[in-house]
Amino acid sequence: MSSSIALRHARFLTTAAMPKLKAEHDPDKALQIYSSVSDRYISPLSSRYAQEYTVKRLAKSHRFSDSENFLESHKNSSKITQEPFLSSIIRSYGVAGMFDHALKICHQMDHLGTPRSAISFNVLLSACVHSKLYDRVAQLFDEMPVSMDFYLIKCPMGLKEMDEKDVEITTVAFTTILHSFYKKGKSDEAERVWNEMVNKGCGPDVGAYNVKIMNIQGGDPEGVKALIEEMSDAGLKPDTISYNYLMTCYFRNELMNEVQKVYEDLEANGCNPNAATFRTLIFYLSKKGKYEAGYKVFKESVRVNKIPDFNTLEYLVEGLVKRSKLNEAKRMSKTVKKKFPPNLVKAWTKLEEELGLAEVEDGDNGVQTASLA
Repeated sequence: MSSSIALRHARFLTTAAMPKLKAEHDPDKALQIYSSVSDRYISPLSSRYAQEYTVKRLAKSHRFSDSENFLESHKNSSKITQEPFLSSIIRSYGVAGMFDHALKICHQMDHLGTPRSAISFNVLLSACVHSKLYDRVAQLFDEMPVSMDFYLIKCPMGLKEMDEKDVEITTVAFTTILHSFYKKGKSDEAERVWNEMVNKGCGPDVGAYNVKIMNIQGGDPEGVKALIEEMSDAGLKPDTISYNYLMTCYFRNELMNEVQKVYEDLEANGCNPNAATFRTLIFYLSKKGKYEAGYKVFKESVRVNKIPDFNTLEYLVEGLVKRSKLNEAKRMSKTVKKKFPPNLVKAWTKLEEELGLAEVEDGDNGVQTASLA
C-alpha cells in the first residue's frame, strides 16, 4: 500500500470513528473505539476530541481510576515533549473534574522535557473551571509564576506587561479572572476585566457572557434577557447554559409561564436541554411542591438520556413519597437503578429502603411532553 493510500485509509478510519465515539455512551465500548484508531489520528485536534469524549464517558460513570490510567498511559508517547500534546492531557483531566491530576502533570513538565508557555497555563485555568474550583484561580495566578518561566497577569493592570513580554492574552484567562472576581463579590473589578477584554479584542465569547449572566441570575430577569440579546447582536449564539440561567432567574422570581416558554423554545433557539436543564427544572419544581410536574420532567430527561444528579432526584422522590405518589416514586426508582452506575445504585437502593419503596414489575416509562404546570 502506497503512503498516499495509507494516509487516506487512516484518515477514513479516524473520520468514521469520531461519530461512533460521540454516539457511544458505554465507557468500555468508547475505550475500544478509541484504542482501535488512536495511533491513526491525522489531526491533533481530532486526537484531542477523541481523548476528551472517551474521558467524559469514563467520568460520567464515576470511573476516575480508569480515567487516570487512560490519561497517564499517554505520557509514554514520544509526543509528550510537545506542549500541545501534554496540554491535551491537562485539558482532559479538567473535563473529568480531576484538577489535582491536571496540576500534577503540569508540575511534571520539566521532568518530562516539555517546554512550558502560556498555552499550558491557559489550559490549566480551563481545567480549574471545568472542575468548578473557581476559588483556586487567584491562587494559581499567585503560585504558577514562581515555577513557570513566563509572566502571567494577576489583575487587569498587568495587561501592558503581558503585551511587553509577548505573552498570549486569551479569552480563557480573562473569563477565569472574571469568574473569580464575581465569586468574591468584586463586581467592579470584574467589570474592569470585561472592559479590558473588549478593548484587547479577546472576546467576549459565549463563555464570558455566561459568567456574567451567572452573576446576575438571582436578580431581574430583564437583565439576563438583555445580556442574551446582546450576545445575539454581537453575532454570538447563546447556548443551553445561557437559557438555563434565564430559567433559573424566572424560577426565582416566581414566573412559571416564562420558564415554560424558555424550555419549550430551546429547540427553536438551536439548543437542546442538557442534564443541567433538567436538574434546574426538577429542583425548582420540587422546591415549589410541584412533584408531579417534576416527575414528568424526569421522564423526559430519561427519554433523551440526560438524567440529573443523585441529589436532585433524591429531592424529587422524597417529595413524591411525601405526597403519597407511591406509584410514580416506584417507577422513578426502578428507572434510576437501571440508569445509574453501580456505586450510585447502591446508595439509591439504601434510599429506596429508607422511603419504604418496593420493586414493581412494570414501570411507566411512557413518553409525554413535560409540562411545568
